[in-house]
Amino acid sequence: MATSSPPESSVGHSGWQRLTIPYQKPDTVRSLWQVINSVIGYGVLWYVMYLSLSVSYWLTLTLSVLAAGLLIRTFIIFHDCGHGAFFSSKKANDAVGFVTGIITFTPYDKWRREHAMHHASSGDLDRRGIGGDVWTMTVEEYLASPWRTRWAYRIYRNPFVLLLLGPSFLFLIRNRFTSRAARRREQLNVYLTNGGIAAAVTLLMVTMGVKEYLMIQVPVMLFGGAIAVWMFYVQHQFEEVYWARHEDWEYYSAAIEGSSFYKLPQVLHWYTGNIGYHHIHHLSPRIPNYFLRRCHEENPELAATVPITFFTSLRSLAFRLWDEKGHRMIGFGKLRAYKQRRDDS
Repeated sequence: MATSSPPESSVGHSGWQRLTIPYQKPDTVRSLWQVINSVIGYGVLWYVMYLSLSVSYWLTLTLSVLAAGLLIRTFIIFHDCGHGAFFSSKKANDAVGFVTGIITFTPYDKWRREHAMHHASSGDLDRRGIGGDVWTMTVEEYLASPWRTRWAYRIYRNPFVLLLLGPSFLFLIRNRFTSRAARRREQLNVYLTNGGIAAAVTLLMVTMGVKEYLMIQVPVMLFGGAIAVWMFYVQHQFEEVYWARHEDWEYYSAAIEGSSFYKLPQVLHWYTGNIGYHHIHHLSPRIPNYFLRRCHEENPELAATVPITFFTSLRSLAFRLWDEKGHRMIGFGKLRAYKQRRDDS
């Protein structure tokens, strides 16, 4: 199901920002409570999982699903800190962002810069590939590419690679390195994050044992990584998502039409930090996660966005290419019909 553009009868593009301003001020009490129930809660559950190893590994694996949910909530805190949305104080955002970056295996300064680029270019066909975007080709680009590129694209878009191998590569390998073009602060942050991760992993391995650590960490990272990448994928990869060439690209259209409203059961909204209200988040990244739902529901113009449900979101796995003429995502199965129409025209 597509995400439609909200009506513009009462509010123009310049009005969307005014609608979101009241929700942009962080609530320190709520933020601290999230740190307690998510970050500290994740640590407590980790200890419970360690104790469960002496009972049954099946119990440990069951608990790992819950731990993956808390890891995602920890990442959302990290994410909000990167946007300067979690605390009013920049120092508090940076400190909590750095610590949660170690927990989530993600360097704070590097991710913050790349993610800001994602927000600034999302939906822009001429600025794809910035900020960790999902590799997306147009139909014409795909048909004009050599067979090696086409096969690489198909492999990349395979759900097994995208949701299992991809997250492992991202969090365990790619995040460990910085580019030569990065500023000194960013490079230092990557090194400090790597050092913090190494110290934490070493301490846990010495304390509980290498095998025990891996029996807990591996499933949590696999489950958490797959869910995190899936959430990012489905929020920008649906049938009538917004893509436009740079000269026609508009920030507000990209936010409202190019980001989904992923309507989930409330418990899943809790575990994913309300990031399913992604159209609101892209409209105003300075809104803390705990105010996204309220902003959506209190503004009929924004609440008019057609939701994507869990079951309709599964169709997103079939959408692989952007059809510039049809203004929609299509699957590989429709390439033959597309080529036929092109040849006939």
